[in-house]
Amino acid sequence: MMLEGKSAIVTGGGNGIGRAIALLFADQGAKVLVADIEDEAGNSVVDEINQKGGDAVFHHTDIANESSAESAIQSAVAAFGTVNILINNAAAFVFGKVEDVTTADWDRVLGVNVRGPANCVRAVLPVLRDNGGGSIVNLASVSSFIAQPEFIPYNASKGAVLQLTRCLALDLAVDNIRVNAVCPGTIHTRATETHINALGLNREQALIEFGEDSPMKRVGKPEEVAQGVLFLASDAASFITGEHLVIDGGASID
Repeated sequence: MMLEGKSAIVTGGGNGIGRAIALLFADQGAKVLVADIEDEAGNSVVDEINQKGGDAVFHHTDIANESSAESAIQSAVAAFGTVNILINNAAAFVFGKVEDVTTADWDRVLGVNVRGPANCVRAVLPVLRDNGGGSIVNLASVSSFIAQPEFIPYNASKGAVLQLTRCLALDLAVDNIRVNAVCPGTIHTRATETHINALGLNREQALIEFGEDSPMKRVGKPEEVAQGVLFLASDAASFITGEHLVIDGGASID
């Protein structure tokens, strides 16, 4: 198993890609702390892992709040003794044109998508340094490097995540801490369903249309993204840092 003997924190681990990551990591031998702002969803994932013989705990976490992020790290150390892997997956989905986005919208999207990962990294650093290293994977997006109509706050925040990844990788290499990013394209998650509903689209037709952007002619699955995260988090990627892995079925091919 690729993560035998490791312990990991997965933020936003109660739904979608985060859920898939938590389940896969547990299957690969990791002890997993599911950090989420939604208690029911997070506990459901933990129950599923433990019922399969894994080792998981839940911690209610608002990563935009520095003390909450610190508490999640402390909870993982209390449960597992240490932390080897941090997956910054939690995200806020805020869209719109610049004239439509409020100050509260900007505070939310930057608080969760940019300040949140930074809060978690800052909190976990002493633990990773004591371990002699570790791995951090940030969930960025193809929205980090392409322009999309009426996506300004989300794309701006995800662009920042990609730059945060590069800068952290540069600063933390001396500590043997690798920092990479995964950039999913259109993945069928709850956020996708919310977007479809917000646009007033027919669900089945929308999924077909979204898939047309990819040469593979379909949307992706959370489990497919989780596999990429697993690789970057594991020792199989021991000489990879500061990179981003695009998982979009080829949609962003130039």
